[in-house]
Amino acid sequence: MITITCSDTLYTYNLYHIVKAFFPETEIRQTVDDGQELLVKLVLDGGSCFSVGNDAALGCQGREEKKKLVTSLAYDWLSAHTGRKLAWGMLTGVRPTKLAMGRLKDGDNIKEAAAYMQEKYKVRPDKALLAAEIAGREKQLLAPLDYRDGFSLYVGIPFCPSICSYCSFGSSPAEQWRGRMEEYLHALFRELRAIGSMTRGKRPDTIYIGGGTPVTLEAGQLDRLLSLIDELWEGRPLEYTLEAGRPDCITREKLEVIKHHFVTRISVNPQTMQQKTLDLIGRRHTVQETKDSFYLARELGFENINMDLIAGLPGETAADMEDTLRQIETLRPDSLTIHSLAIKRAARMGQERGLAVVPGEEISRMVGDGAAFAGRMGLVPYYLYRQKNIAGNFENVGYAKVDKAGIYNILIMEEVQTILAAGAGTMTKLRLPEKVCLENGKEMNLLRIENVKDVAEYISRIDEMIGRKRKGENLWH
Repeated sequence: MITITCSDTLYTYNLYHIVKAFFPETEIRQTVDDGQELLVKLVLDGGSCFSVGNDAALGCQGREEKKKLVTSLAYDWLSAHTGRKLAWGMLTGVRPTKLAMGRLKDGDNIKEAAAYMQEKYKVRPDKALLAAEIAGREKQLLAPLDYRDGFSLYVGIPFCPSICSYCSFGSSPAEQWRGRMEEYLHALFRELRAIGSMTRGKRPDTIYIGGGTPVTLEAGQLDRLLSLIDELWEGRPLEYTLEAGRPDCITREKLEVIKHHFVTRISVNPQTMQQKTLDLIGRRHTVQETKDSFYLARELGFENINMDLIAGLPGETAADMEDTLRQIETLRPDSLTIHSLAIKRAARMGQERGLAVVPGEEISRMVGDGAAFAGRMGLVPYYLYRQKNIAGNFENVGYAKVDKAGIYNILIMEEVQTILAAGAGTMTKLRLPEKVCLENGKEMNLLRIENVKDVAEYISRIDEMIGRKRKGENLWH
């Protein structure tokens, strides 16, 4: 067991995640003792100890500066103790590209932004350059957006045919909800109409229908949902995405409905092309069904198809990942997102014992092979984010053909445009024209408004969900 004792909650988040990155399998016990003389005391299993004295020993004043310095000192000590350096250095946040984007906006070029991340945050040179290059592409891709009168729309369908063991999203088994699906849609349609009223005179730059698995809806239900969106917002958005997702829900009839409504981008997501792994993680479809669904989408004229893969699934090796990538290469998707496995406590996998954990070195090979295969397919990295408890301290990267990047994916990470979200478990992000002081005294120009995750609660409390958005409407306008 590793123990961390801090004199202030200021240090707890960063220290926990830095230590967890070095020792992912070790239990960590963390406490706060405001009577402790030391700012931080860290004791490893075996007795090795790291500590930081008082404020005077740090030689800096501001709380943010102190937090960064303590994190940096802890990282250096852990790195020396283990003989390892983390791919993303001392960074614990999910959006490393925001740092690079900030430097680019301040006038740095790509190499200068990468050098800053190396020096300031100890990021490995290849990762720092990756973040800076992606930030440069993001800047170009976001340039056409209408930040004054535009927004993005997210619609959540929180149902799946089965729940994958690694999944921590608020998804519910579709068959259990089949009898109440109409109730959910009734509530969702009410919320969408309210958003339509709020956005009169504006139009969405991007629309993203996700989940869950949106194609758990029947073809007629999908048609009604997409027809309502057509009715509420005239004109075609720059990008219109629907996560077809699981091959075991995709049918010709559903794809024809989606195509009829001018959706420009879909996903067919296998996560792996190894049948043994699909069976292990609870995805009730075959590798061949993935291929059949992909070819059917191509036959029906879809010209922008994304596929998702996960590096580090239990029991897989780099050889398995290479075989998966070779099969994906024959399909030639227009974009490919490669995730490093992140196991959350809410996921079934996070509560199971005895699963084969893939070593960091193996995941490093998987991630590297993914980048190489993407390059061979003419796909370039265009967005990047990280997650808590991410395997091997790596990252999730989206690769795409030059004109097929998913703009919404960038927006959800960079938070530069308002995203209005409808459905259970979704979050609206209002980008305000200027900072406002909230009831808790905090000043911010990004207001988050959450919908409840539980589907039954969402249905019964839909007026409250709409009311939450109404409260923020005047601030946004």
